[in-house]
Amino acid sequence: MNRVVVERRVRDDGYLQLTLPLGKEQAGRDVRVTIEPVGPVPKMTADEWRAGILATAGGWQGEFECPSQDVLEERDPLS
Repeated sequence: MNRVVVERRVRDDGYLQLTLPLGKEQAGRDVRVTIEPVGPVPKMTADEWRAGILATAGGWQGEFECPSQDVLEERDPLS
């Protein structure tokens, strides 16, 4: 199998989707996928970070509630 290099952009939702037709003769083979950024990672300024945090303020709707806990089953002692 020859090395295949593709460049794709990660979607706005953070997912990267790849479909690579390698041919039927490659079916069943193990492959290695390596993810590395192509260019420099955009740096977020302190003001951009603060604006993102403030944009989430008040986003939770509802009450903070702990879900009910299941009852643990009684088991025989080990000794």
